[in-house]
Amino acid sequence: MNQVTEAELRASFVNCTRGERARITLPGPLATVDFDRLDFLGWRDPKAPDRACLVTQADDRWVGIVLRAAAKSAKSLTKSTMCSLCMTLHASSGVALFSAPLAGTAGRNGNSVGTYMCADLQCSLYVRGLRKSDAIARMNETIDQAERIDRLRRQVGLFIDNVLAPTLV
Repeated sequence: MNQVTEAELRASFVNCTRGERARITLPGPLATVDFDRLDFLGWRDPKAPDRACLVTQADDRWVGIVLRAAAKSAKSLTKSTMCSLCMTLHASSGVALFSAPLAGTAGRNGNSVGTYMCADLQCSLYVRGLRKSDAIARMNETIDQAERIDRLRRQVGLFIDNVLAPTLV
């Protein structure tokens, strides 16, 4: 992923109003982010932990979506759940259901799409082995790291496409 500026980041959001874009809490100083290790920039809003953002590059442009996390379930040490983007197993609280309002009129009418993602939105680090999940169970994949990264990028692209779908018609 390339370096992004605050202006590019704020302008990238496709499923919120200009006013909401201006009020988004950014993930901190962007100069400190190691974009070489990221396939998307994802963060939870420290002022409102049920809000999150995901920004990626798609077709040489920045695309950002605002997400809302579903209420947390009780933590279970014996139950594992899987992120739909990076396929990492986590203890049950390590994955959250995130929903995104659709872009355009459909989103303003209350329509949304959702998927299960790593609760900390650090999928890029999990697929590269730079962060370990807290799951007791482990899944040994037969694909290598490059294929896991490619799969993550495809899954993020599909989710973005689902958020944008109503505006493409």
